[in-house]
Amino acid sequence: MNSPIRRLAVALAATALSATLFHFGTGLTPVPWLTWLAPLPVLVLAHHVGARAAFLAASAAWLGGETTMWSYFLDTVQIPPPLVVSVIVGSALLFGLAVLSSRALLRRGRPLTAAAVVPAAWVAVEYALSVVSPNGAWWSLAYTQADVLPVLQTASVTGPWGITFLILGVPAAAAAFFAPRAAGRLRVAITAVTILALAVGYGALRLRAPYDAGSQKVALLATDRMEDGWLPAASAEGRALLGRYAARIPGLAARGARVVVMPEKVFIADDATLPVLAAPLARLAADHHVDIIVGLILKRSGSLRNAAIDFPADGSRPVEYFKHHLIPGLESDFHPGDREAFVPGSGSRWAIAICFDLDLPGLVRDYRRSGATTLFVPAWDFDRDRWLHGRMAVTRGVETGLTVARAARNGDLVVSDAYGRIRAEAHSADAPIVSVLTALPTRSADTPYTRFGDWFAWACALLLALALASLARTRGGADSAAGSATGGAAGTRRAPAAHAAAPAHAMPQ
Repeated sequence: MNSPIRRLAVALAATALSATLFHFGTGLTPVPWLTWLAPLPVLVLAHHVGARAAFLAASAAWLGGETTMWSYFLDTVQIPPPLVVSVIVGSALLFGLAVLSSRALLRRGRPLTAAAVVPAAWVAVEYALSVVSPNGAWWSLAYTQADVLPVLQTASVTGPWGITFLILGVPAAAAAFFAPRAAGRLRVAITAVTILALAVGYGALRLRAPYDAGSQKVALLATDRMEDGWLPAASAEGRALLGRYAARIPGLAARGARVVVMPEKVFIADDATLPVLAAPLARLAADHHVDIIVGLILKRSGSLRNAAIDFPADGSRPVEYFKHHLIPGLESDFHPGDREAFVPGSGSRWAIAICFDLDLPGLVRDYRRSGATTLFVPAWDFDRDRWLHGRMAVTRGVETGLTVARAARNGDLVVSDAYGRIRAEAHSADAPIVSVLTALPTRSADTPYTRFGDWFAWACALLLALALASLARTRGGADSAAGSATGGAAGTRRAPAAHAAAPAHAMPQ
């Protein structure tokens, strides 16, 4: 019953199943347990079919699973079509090559390396993209596990790369274990189970740390009931919006808020109109002993800045922060900042960043190394990506041991602690003006990732290089052995002409 039609049907079924699982296990609102299962059908298939079929099935599965991202990339964040095609199609081809490498290594008697090469290759790809792409670490499987806290704690040691390794390493090990005539399958199983148990055990142990709530609180404040874009601070609409925000601040301060964070790009102002915004907010901050952080576009010296201004509770001079990492295309007219900013009077413990800044682990890690324990983040999402973008910020907090308080318009207001535990959360469209209030912890959590950075990504790159070198040596040895055997046979008898003229495609794969 092992007919070509049946083999084709099995291959198509495995490809469709993986594509479906990738569709629901990745993207903007992933189902986390499906992410672990998604690669398994095509990985198992790869060890039962030829190389060409294995590559095509894996590539098609990834490509099919990413169909929902086309409209997001093209329409929502307006990435140029050639770049979208190169990222999605290119990643599909790379996934196919990774699966193909695993197949080849297993057939050459290296089951452990075969199981490790898929996650190592994908971590190397994710890390390379985070370095060369202006979108940073936006593209990672790690965020699919942002609500699975025992797994998420791995980021405190390895960054997001360790989580990606687990997600792909477990199904790759399972496929190698169940491969036909696979030697060393017990060693593969023991290694995979040990690594997974250590990761989850570490996460569970880390989560036993109590939430040491202090007396100081943060409030997040946002509204979506305004025109698209931003409002001139001096316009009638801008003054009215400022009045609506300002009316909520005394009540939040009375409930214990020490800092109030408003979203990104709420207003637009220049040096002439900035006092219309600054004067009432500075007075509110001083009168109610609360720092007020507002996001706005600031026109200054002929350039546009995506700014967050903190009006201090002690009435001192406002602190300005300019967004470091600008969204490609959408913010091409803006000038980036290059300095850190801290809330006065916090002992350099409370820092300020803006939205897309948290898509890049390096900036948050630098803040932590500078002594920050809490990060206040004005933000602006696209609604459909609110879960994913908010959970990226949560992941940055786990990586570096920071509390993150992120106030997004067209998104979610989220406060998470150093372990990724959500302390407060609300959707900005749930009411005309939405606010959340929660206590800030008194301590942060030191992490190996803060100290050692992307060591795990480099280790995976080295592992990938060694695996590919091993594969090349094995293939070269096989070719040499085949050549010697042919030469020996020729010395004793002449090969039949029909055999000598056999076409290359007739050779077994």
